[in-house]
Amino acid sequence: MKDLSAIVKANDIRGLVPDQFGPDVARALGAAVADLLTGSGAAHTVVAVGQDMRETSPQLAGAFADGVTWRGLDVIHLGLCSTDMLYYVSGSEGIAGAMFTASHNPADYNGIKLCLPGARPLGVDTGLADVQHAAEAYLDQGIPAAPERGSAGQRDALADYAAYLRSLVDLSRIRPLKVVVDAGNGMAGLTAAAVLGTEAGLADLGLDLVVMFAELDGSFPNHEPNPLVPANLVDLQAAVIAEQADIGLAFDGDADRCFVIDERGGAVSPSAITTMVALQEVAKDKADGGHGTIIHNLITSRAVPEYVAAAGGRAVRTRVGHAFIKEQMAAQNAVFGGEHSAHYYFRDFFYADTGMLAALHVLGVVGSPEQSMTLSELAEVHTPYVASGELNSRVEDVTTALETVRALFAEDIAAGIVHTDDLDGLLVSHWHQSPRWWFNLRPSNTEALLRLNVEAEDDDIMIKIRDGVLGALGARLPTDVDEEGPR
Repeated sequence: MKDLSAIVKANDIRGLVPDQFGPDVARALGAAVADLLTGSGAAHTVVAVGQDMRETSPQLAGAFADGVTWRGLDVIHLGLCSTDMLYYVSGSEGIAGAMFTASHNPADYNGIKLCLPGARPLGVDTGLADVQHAAEAYLDQGIPAAPERGSAGQRDALADYAAYLRSLVDLSRIRPLKVVVDAGNGMAGLTAAAVLGTEAGLADLGLDLVVMFAELDGSFPNHEPNPLVPANLVDLQAAVIAEQADIGLAFDGDADRCFVIDERGGAVSPSAITTMVALQEVAKDKADGGHGTIIHNLITSRAVPEYVAAAGGRAVRTRVGHAFIKEQMAAQNAVFGGEHSAHYYFRDFFYADTGMLAALHVLGVVGSPEQSMTLSELAEVHTPYVASGELNSRVEDVTTALETVRALFAEDIAAGIVHTDDLDGLLVSHWHQSPRWWFNLRPSNTEALLRLNVEAEDDDIMIKIRDGVLGALGARLPTDVDEEGPR
């Protein structure tokens, strides 16, 4: 039987085209998704299908849609769109969605981000494993036709999507800002001018907007669309300084993540952005009678829950990964959620992640007439601790390596000097007394890698803990940093 385990990840589908992921696989997956929706008893029998600018996306999206309609469900083709635009259609219309993108991966990759009606996540624990097994069977045995084939239509959702995002953040009073956007030849080349500018027919926000690498080009001629890698931010950092801009915004290939550059060209930590947006959302929610609940994953800065608590809100910690964040967003009725990987989630956006809405919120903070600080000053205020960033170490055996590191701290664990938990990998914390520090070491879902994050109250402590853990793993700096979330 055909094995799709190499491309079906915890939260999405992603692989090399055509070796791992070709039209036949896409068609079988479309049929399997249709079966999942039909079998769930859902009243909605429509799937929205969007695609990014990769050369292979139209063919794969078309084959997927063919599989969906062959099994009797209808398809709405959105054409070129960002992932959060697909979530907007899914959430606002209560239909399932499939976005063809490999996000930040190189040009020879492609994949699918799937969601259930209402933009609810479709991961391995919510049906994706069933989709995989059904698709494998269809690849071996063929796809039977439904009694009546579904229909296929088209929709341009850009203007409605842009208007909806604008309706969620009031920027009518912000001071004039100069904003540089690095679209990375990805889908932000379509959405940035529509949401931040006037391309979708919306009112002028008064922004002096400069968009770099706006041409949609899936070969990524300027740099890979992964702003988590520092080398991919260099062009934007230089442009912000050259343009004397107030802020720079970098988006990944499917534009669902947003990275922020300050006026001095410095990268602002996603944890600091999480805190800034969280404080705005907590205040708004509490004014409306809510609890001001915020979701953050366990490797965001400890500053996030501290600031939220000081503002009278409630911070709930979860595992790394959008499926876990979205699950907790809905369960807790949280107003906002943030991850270290620059995914930001909003209750007003169907509990889904959207980089462009996060950008609007940050512009609202920076341009607020009630505050006069620059973005770098705001970032410094909201970054009180020192972090290592995510460091990847290749190991022979993940379980053995984790236990080796745990053994380093066995005496302190037994004595209660440090605290541990296993919510997501191994977390060791000395945050209850000085010198404060913590680290998390968690395994990759798909490779023999361990991902280390360290935070401490100063550089010396952070470096000591970081190098001690890496030494136990037999790893040396520098290590690679390249992840959007668990894969």
